[in-house]
Amino acid sequence: MSNRVVCREASHAGSWYTASGAAGDGISTFPEQPLWYPVFSTEPGPDDLPSLAYVLREFCLHCLQKTMCSSLGPQLNAQLEGWLSQVQSTKRPARAIIAPHAGYTYCGSCAAHAYKQVDPSVTRRIFILGPSHHVPLSRCALSSVDIYRTPLYDLRIDQKIYGELWKTGMFERMSLQTDEDEHSIEMHLPYTAKAMESHKDEFTIIPVLVGALSESKEQEFGNLFSKYLADPSNLFVVSSDFCHWGQRFRYSYYDESQGEIYRSIEHLDKMGMSIIEQLDPVSFSNYLKKYHNTICGRHPIGVLLNAITELQKNGMNMSFSFLNYAQSSQCRSWQDSSVSYAAGALTVH
Repeated sequence: MSNRVVCREASHAGSWYTASGAAGDGISTFPEQPLWYPVFSTEPGPDDLPSLAYVLREFCLHCLQKTMCSSLGPQLNAQLEGWLSQVQSTKRPARAIIAPHAGYTYCGSCAAHAYKQVDPSVTRRIFILGPSHHVPLSRCALSSVDIYRTPLYDLRIDQKIYGELWKTGMFERMSLQTDEDEHSIEMHLPYTAKAMESHKDEFTIIPVLVGALSESKEQEFGNLFSKYLADPSNLFVVSSDFCHWGQRFRYSYYDESQGEIYRSIEHLDKMGMSIIEQLDPVSFSNYLKKYHNTICGRHPIGVLLNAITELQKNGMNMSFSFLNYAQSSQCRSWQDSSVSYAAGALTVH
């Protein structure tokens, strides 16, 4: 194979990024085909040389995508600036953040509360842990590309750290198709780029797709990532929405004592958020077993909590605070549905 640089495009761009008509859960209302396409495919021609037709197709798609990217960038940049300007940096510098990954119409303003805590002057590597929505995965997976493209600027994957993680034997590789289908990591890329724009040539990213880990696996990966979390030049971005409520999500927990349905959802979410703030992975796991709350990033959160627990054994003092909570809509009847979002930051004292 050739040594060409492989880019992963912003497949869920368009209305996912801009504040118009994005899905509240980030998965439900868009066509299956991505809006943008990869610059390079894993589809080889004879002797690994692509055919002329293939090259022309890729060139045309690349030109189309570049045009879309240049037109979306300024709009997206202004939107992110607007949200960030309305938020205070009360927990800066964050060592880790939890933030949602739905369409920005629904969660963009919430996510700003987390990204405002990022200090670009000290951050050199950003680990992005996102849950797998589309493929069964019992471990964690690393990307097969070199660059993640955003409408703002390209983000480089840290191949040195990837090499260290790969050598552990604990990871698999996700295909380019899986990478481009998954939105849980991608939706953090523009915010990452915006938060780091003053030092955009001085940092790398480490995207990690997190599978449906057992409690013991969450602990194993937490132990592995703890040494990276201990480094003040690293930032962990944990991608998660909170309760997915309604018939289309097959989840309808309702505590009538809380009043309206949306109040019950908020109470349920904030029980879990309070446990996360206690930095207790066992209690968080027990909470999930009891209420089965549909927190899609529960496994990345579990990995983070286990990494924190490992560092606390060595005397590191940390605290986590949630800074914002929102819902895509307020459920009042059994026909309604909503997705919840929360943003928070971990600081080291």
